Amino acid sequence: MRPRLILIFGMLTLAACNEGPQQAQTNQPAIRVRGPEQDRLHQLDAFNLAIGLKRAIYANGYSCRRITDAGFVGAYKNLDVWMARCVEGRDWALFTAADGTVQVRDCRDMGSNGFPACEIRRRPKGSFTELR
Repeated sequence: MRPRLILIFGMLTLAACNEGPQQAQTNQPAIRVRGPEQDRLHQLDAFNLAIGLKRAIYANGYSCRRITDAGFVGAYKNLDVWMARCVEGRDWALFTAADGTVQVRDCRDMGSNGFPACEIRRRPKGSFTELR
């Protein structure tokens, strides 16, 4: 009985060796998940964007007395990345997700580990200090 089992296991092992790994499809489209909150941020003027980003900074346990500059940095995976410059001289990167959550990081930590650098690519219309 034992030699028969060894023979069966040997045949199964050889059969499994002929099956190579599945080739990955290289032409798969990248799927991007977006939420309405992410889209709404792109529609805000400078004053209202500053309010929204400032609230997110405070909700994450950080402080920012007043935002003097802000804008869209780019996309990182399924997250939109925004940057806010505070009057104290501190710059924050804000990662917005499709479900409306926001993660805040110090811009000094950006530009490494695969994260985009805190460089604004698109600023909103209007002023960050006056509602017009």
